[in-house]
Amino acid sequence: MPEGVSIEIDPAETLRSRAFVQLLVLAAAIGLVVSLLAWCFLEAVHGVNLWTYDRLPGELGFSHTPTWWPLPVVAISGVVVALVVIFLPGNGGHLPFRGLATSPTQPISVPGVVVAGFATLAFGAVLGPEMPLLAAGGGLAIFAVRRLRADTPDPAVAVLAAAGSFAALSFIFGSPVIAAVIIIEAAGLGGKRAPLVLLPGLVAAGMGSLIYVGMKSWSGLSTSAYAIEPVSLPSFGSPGASDFAWASVLGVVAAVLCFVIVHVASAIYVRTRDHVLVATPVIGLGVAALAILFYEWTGHAANNVLFSGEASLDPLIASAAAWSVGALLLLVIVKGAAWSISMAAFRGGPAFPALFLGAAFGLAASHLPGLSLTPAVAIGMAAMFVSVLRLPLSAIVVTAMLTASGGIAGVTPLVIVATVTAFLVTNLLISYVPIEGGG
Repeated sequence: MPEGVSIEIDPAETLRSRAFVQLLVLAAAIGLVVSLLAWCFLEAVHGVNLWTYDRLPGELGFSHTPTWWPLPVVAISGVVVALVVIFLPGNGGHLPFRGLATSPTQPISVPGVVVAGFATLAFGAVLGPEMPLLAAGGGLAIFAVRRLRADTPDPAVAVLAAAGSFAALSFIFGSPVIAAVIIIEAAGLGGKRAPLVLLPGLVAAGMGSLIYVGMKSWSGLSTSAYAIEPVSLPSFGSPGASDFAWASVLGVVAAVLCFVIVHVASAIYVRTRDHVLVATPVIGLGVAALAILFYEWTGHAANNVLFSGEASLDPLIASAAAWSVGALLLLVIVKGAAWSISMAAFRGGPAFPALFLGAAFGLAASHLPGLSLTPAVAIGMAAMFVSVLRLPLSAIVVTAMLTASGGIAGVTPLVIVATVTAFLVTNLLISYVPIEGGG
C-alpha cells in the first residue's frame, strides 16, 4: 500500500459498493488529465532542449553549437533547481539516489517539483522524468479531489493519488501493465487490499493511454521524440552455460558499480545540502565538463553523457559497431560519474539513466568470449536497473519489454539470473555500508 494509505474497511465489501464504482469513474478522469499534462510537460522539455542546444547558438551568431556550450546551460539549470529547493515547498521533490518514491506528494509541492524537474531534464543533467511526473500526477489528483469534495475520506484521496501516479508512469513507459508492476512492487501492495489501489490505478492508466494511443479516427498525441520504446536487437536463440555464467558475473559487477555511484551521490548530497545555491550550479558545471571531456577523448557526441538517455538508447545499440570497447567503457565511467553527481543535487528519476548505462555496459561486455550482443545488453540493463531501484520484478518486466525484439524466450532466463544476482549483492553491500542521507 502506498505510504500514508491505510484502509480500515472490508476490501471485498468496498469492491462491491457504489462508492467504489464512483471512485473508478473519477480515476478514469484523473488518468486522462494527468496523461495530457504529462504529454505537455515532456513536449515542453523536448522543445526547450532542441531550442537550447540546436537553435539558440545559431541565433546568437555561432555557425554550430560550441563544444563548451553545455557549461553555462547546465550551470543555469543548477541555479534554477537550487532556487526551487531553497524557496519553494517540497524541496524540489524526492532525492533520486533514494530510489523510487511512493508516498503521495502534496499539491503545494507540485509547482516546485515540476519546475525543478523541468530545469533538470531540459538542460542536460543526467536524470529521467519518472519522479517529477509521479509526484505531479499524485499531487494533482489530491488537489482535484479536494477541490471537488473537501470531505472525501483520506483513504479514497490516497487511492486516487496513487491512480494519478499510475497514469503518469504508464505514460512514460507506454504501458499500463508496466506501471502497475512498478507501483505494486515499489509500494509493497499485496493481499486482499491490493485491488482497492490497483483497480483505480489501472483504470487511470488505461484511460490515460488514450492520450498517446488515440481512439478511432483520432490517432493520439505523438510521443516519439522522448518515449522509451523497445530497442532493435539481433535475434537470440537458446542460452548456453557461458551465458548464465556471464549473467551472474555481470550482475555482481553492475551491483558494485551502482553501489559506488549511489554512495558517491549520497555522500556529495550530505556534504553540500547546506550550500545548495553554490553547490548545484557547480555540480552542473561538473556534469557538462564530463560530457565535453568525453567528446574530446572519443569523438562521440556529448549528448551520450548528458540527459537521461532514453532518446539515445536505441541509437547507441544500432551503432554498436562504431564503438570501440575502450569508448564504451569510458562512456560507462563518465556517464556513471555524471549520473552520480546529478543525483546529488538535481531532481529527477534514476530509472532511465540506469537503463542507458546498463545498455552501454552490456555492449562493452558483448566482446567477452561466449557472450553475444543481445543477451549482454539485456543483462546489463536489468542488472543496473535493479541495483539502483531495488525492484527485481520491475527490472525483469521492463527489460523484457525493451529487449523483446531479441527474443523473450531466450533472453528472459538470463535477465532473471542477472537481476537476482545484482539484487542480492546490492542488498548485501548496503547492509554493510548504508546510504548516507538515505532517509
